[in-house]
Amino acid sequence: MTFIILDGNLRSLDYWIKTRMGVFGKDTDAVGKFAGSVPVPDFNETSFNKPKPLGQSKVAIVTTAALYQEGGDGFELGDSDFHYETLPREARDLTLGHGSVNFDRGGFAADINVVYPIDRLHEFAENGIIGEVAEYHYSFAGNQSDTVSEIRLDSGPLCAKEMLKEEVDVVLLTGT
Repeated sequence: MTFIILDGNLRSLDYWIKTRMGVFGKDTDAVGKFAGSVPVPDFNETSFNKPKPLGQSKVAIVTTAALYQEGGDGFELGDSDFHYETLPREARDLTLGHGSVNFDRGGFAADINVVYPIDRLHEFAENGIIGEVAEYHYSFAGNQSDTVSEIRLDSGPLCAKEMLKEEVDVVLLTGT
């Protein structure tokens, strides 16, 4: 979660978006300029979490490539599809649902690992670099609303619960 200093108080960026977004309306340039001017706080203490060594960790992939298995639901065009697809670790019959005309699909067509490095994870597990590859991995559509509120408040937490149930320790987030 990203934090900012607002009116002398440490607040989450989500709080700022909910309470101050009306000042800028949909002027994303103004929002970007303001966000870039906000000082980043220094924290005196680090997280209380002590991670496992990577060689003992279970790793899952979360991608924004809108991947889905053939015969699956797929993803809607536009910024209103915030569901996620669950991908079994052995699945390779994946379709790239990322719908932007500006996205080059050539890399994915040549090697799925460009956006979904599942084979590299298996190699890491075989070589002891990571503990194991998670049974399931997850795919969202990268084209989302400006606030990403549906993923932050709905499907994102649901996806996180699935990973917690499987005792995933590390998530590799890949974008498109």
